[in-house]
Amino acid sequence: MLATFAGITTVTALIVQFTKGLVKKQFDDYVVRIYAFIVALVLNFIFAPAGSGIQGVALIVLNSVLVTLTAMGGYEAFTDPLAKKE
Repeated sequence: MLATFAGITTVTALIVQFTKGLVKKQFDDYVVRIYAFIVALVLNFIFAPAGSGIQGVALIVLNSVLVTLTAMGGYEAFTDPLAKKE
């Protein structure tokens, strides 16, 4: 079930939540979002291939963006893009 949108989103959220402390020790908060995108991208390339050629790559990147927004909370990503807490 990891090849589904829900499966990849859940695994991305779990991986990021358990490892973001390591990322935050060395980088700013907004880097966690980039890290979440990289995790989603890798999982999509491994478990949910979307075809071949440039179209397949574009679909995987777009799906990774959607997975990242869902796993990290889309509202927070849009309202506070640099992750600056008030």
